[in-house]
Amino acid sequence: MLDIQLKGMLEAVAASGAPDLGDLPPPAGREMYRQIFAQGDLPPADVMIEDRSIYALCGAVPLRIYTPRRKNGARGVVLYCHGGGFVLGDLDIYDSTCRTICNDSGCIVVAVDYRLAPEHPFPAAVEDCHAALAWLAAHAGEIGGDPQRLAVCGDSAGGNLAAVLALIARAEGIPLRYQVLIYPVTSAAPGDLPSHTEFGEGYVLSRKAMLAFTRHYFGAAGRAPDWRGAPLLAEDLSGLAPALVMVGSYDVLRDDGEAYANAMSAAGVPTTLIEYKGLSHGFINMAAFLSAGRLALSQVGISLRDALK
Repeated sequence: MLDIQLKGMLEAVAASGAPDLGDLPPPAGREMYRQIFAQGDLPPADVMIEDRSIYALCGAVPLRIYTPRRKNGARGVVLYCHGGGFVLGDLDIYDSTCRTICNDSGCIVVAVDYRLAPEHPFPAAVEDCHAALAWLAAHAGEIGGDPQRLAVCGDSAGGNLAAVLALIARAEGIPLRYQVLIYPVTSAAPGDLPSHTEFGEGYVLSRKAMLAFTRHYFGAAGRAPDWRGAPLLAEDLSGLAPALVMVGSYDVLRDDGEAYANAMSAAGVPTTLIEYKGLSHGFINMAAFLSAGRLALSQVGISLRDALK
């Protein structure tokens, strides 16, 4: 059964006649996305914030660093990759989410402002997030973090990027301790899994929007060419960092998260899969008016606190 608070929200959205993100050009979609998030933000947690850029072969990569105010020695560090279909989202839109995770976990959270498609198609987002993780592995101490206590976290498209980073970390010997994948995209294309059709309309993220996003990111074919775009295509998942995978029972990406969690578990990766009954896509970003969404966001912070202590 659909969560009663979510049901009311979805009915209000349907009655408003708001356009589907899949029908909007990227600039208009980004503005609509910003307006949606502004309605769901929690009051900002009181943490310290620093904006800085790092420089890599891919160019300048903006970061926003969130640090708890209470003193506690070197801290665990979480690299956060935001959602938005690889097309939408930025540091400001996810500011409240990252503040809350920082406050709840007691960890330093570093949000990466990766380049967006279609202006910067695949693999630009992967390159920027990889550069941020490599920088943290080498420079975590400079921001008060412990380079041996690193985690990656992301939602939706950001969950995809976090999963890809875990694969890269294994290959490069980066000591990643944990990965939190929140309703991640893991399949190669919309339509590959049953939930893409079952919940493809009327549950926040539509299949139409997924198709538009994948074409912006991967090109006209709208299909990931390899594991850097679809972690389910990776031939070997053994040796990855322990994982928490979170999905909603009414999410168009439910099967993506479940399939990847099951594949990691089969490969011997310690994996926890949590399915939030009655919730759809985007539930951690609805924490201001969705009680179950706030609980889920708290679970993200608690799991990171425990994994990186």
